[in-house]
Amino acid sequence: VAVAEMKDSQVPLRPSLREPEFRTLTIDGQVIQTAVERGDRRKTPLLLMNGIGARLELFQPLVDQLDDSREIIRFDVPGVGASPAPRRPYRLPGMARLVGKMLDSFGYDRVDVLGISWGGGLAQQFAFTQKSRCRRLVLVSTATGAIMVPAHPRVLSKMVTPRRYRDPDYLQNIAGEIYGGAMRHDPQIASEALRAQRSGHNQRGYFMQLGAGCGWTSIPFLPFVKQETLILTGDDDPLIPTCNATILGSLIPNSRVHIFHDGHLGILTDGPDLAHRIEDFLSAPNAELVSTRKTRD
Repeated sequence: VAVAEMKDSQVPLRPSLREPEFRTLTIDGQVIQTAVERGDRRKTPLLLMNGIGARLELFQPLVDQLDDSREIIRFDVPGVGASPAPRRPYRLPGMARLVGKMLDSFGYDRVDVLGISWGGGLAQQFAFTQKSRCRRLVLVSTATGAIMVPAHPRVLSKMVTPRRYRDPDYLQNIAGEIYGGAMRHDPQIASEALRAQRSGHNQRGYFMQLGAGCGWTSIPFLPFVKQETLILTGDDDPLIPTCNATILGSLIPNSRVHIFHDGHLGILTDGPDLAHRIEDFLSAPNAELVSTRKTRD
């Protein structure tokens, strides 16, 4: 497994002052809510793919820490937030095609992609089946799908419904158990991280999102994912045990793994450090990525 050291950014990142431009698209009959933070079009835009049941606003703490000059695209998966549930079930390859058409609507030929949790599965699928459109790949707190080292059944049972998004008291009771990291000691962090997620949840859409990943695995195609890939995972992630990052790193040829000290949502609660790492990775020239690939973090 390639575990790489990445330099600290030379220029400190500062909270973004940009307001996202919201736009509702209709693609193949499916309504999709999107948001774009405009930036320098000479840089490759960054496309964010969210976890199960999570609205595009969940990424805001990370977006606020990324470079203001980087253009960022977010969207609500069908059945989440302002994107209504689809008429029929879908699979990840179909969702990857839908995302490609969404990019066509904005005129983006090529993007970098960051996916967290369920969105990390979609990001893997997109990088493989839409390979010409994906320059670099960031996988956060995610795994290879149905064939992976699973969470404890007690943890998985709490993911069957979106109740945690709707019921703040329930979220505080289970946050440490399902998300780990800092939320074990301060469940209030979960309420703050997910405060924008308490409305707009369609239970039918949630179940469709669960179904989209049932039986899906990226293991057969990961050796053919050629994009430079940064894999981020927490050392206390009850949902996606840390060893899954090692599996991803061993299968994706040009990848490196960074293990951070937090849980499943560490990218939201430890934003500045991980934002620096993501920016360094996305901004590095190809030669630097190759030369540091074998060093230890």
